[in-house]
Amino acid sequence: MSESLNTTPETVGGPAARSPEHVPEQVAVRAPEHGHRAAPATVGVSPETTAGSSPEAPAGDSPETTAGPGAAVPRPVADDESRAAAAERQRRLRGEPRFPGGPAADPAGSHYERRIRSFQPRRSRVTTGQQDALLRLWPQWGLDIDGQRVLDLRELFDGLPVVMEIGFGMGEATARMAAADPGTGILAVDVHTPGQGNLLGLADRSRLTNVRVANGDAIILLREMLPPDALDGLRVYFPDPWPKKRHHKRRLIQPEFLDLVAERLKPGAVIHCATDWEPYAEQMLEVLTAHPRFENTSADGGYAPRPAFRPLTRFEGQGLDKGHVVHDLLFARV
Repeated sequence: MSESLNTTPETVGGPAARSPEHVPEQVAVRAPEHGHRAAPATVGVSPETTAGSSPEAPAGDSPETTAGPGAAVPRPVADDESRAAAAERQRRLRGEPRFPGGPAADPAGSHYERRIRSFQPRRSRVTTGQQDALLRLWPQWGLDIDGQRVLDLRELFDGLPVVMEIGFGMGEATARMAAADPGTGILAVDVHTPGQGNLLGLADRSRLTNVRVANGDAIILLREMLPPDALDGLRVYFPDPWPKKRHHKRRLIQPEFLDLVAERLKPGAVIHCATDWEPYAEQMLEVLTAHPRFENTSADGGYAPRPAFRPLTRFEGQGLDKGHVVHDLLFARV
């Protein structure tokens, strides 16, 4: 098990109050199934529609006639939605978890400076199954990125080599990679609550023991919670491309981010990026090639073919159907 993810509540005991992703340039996370896109807001039903009247209603079919004299007029759905939205805003302001005992709303709180982030948290509906997984499995497999402790990855993953994945979407590809390589631990970082619950559920049903889900800012995780040479690899699949020029500063793959990553990867460990956004692929290649602590594993110095271990995701398939070209980049830490 995108975007994910980030710490261990008493080493994996339970989450604390926490926040989205990265600090120098936020990590993470974006498109569905390795990438996130905001969903449109639900439109409330108007009082007229709720009451049953419409411009086409025949004369005499008024609400009074249809509903009956003295019938109570239903409260507009929009009012209920507004109240729910207001309650959700207040919950987030108070830093309360969406699910008691589950991932925290703002794990890092005010401990760290606000900065430009490379991800945009989405508040999406959590299904019953995802909620059940969060409530049951978060204390065992979930981590809050609070920046207040240093993780012992050997203890967290029972001595397995650990690869970190930033932004895992709904977690399908992450679960498949974990199942195909049970000898490697995956520290999956994301801030998308439905995706976190979905990945936990997938891991549970597949009896996977090599996945941990980290909630919060991946930059804080890398910078504050991991010791040098802690990781055996880093995966960044389909991060938000931030296509508008004024938003390019939000892109995750930047020189400053690579400086931090180089300190946390073991010598020889590989950073593996993938994107279907051509301009972003070009920037990734340029920035990685220019960095003195990374070396392209592709003999021609360009993009690499998709490795067999990276599954074709649903999101990626949709892009290919539209004619998008997906580029993989694999650079080893020197």
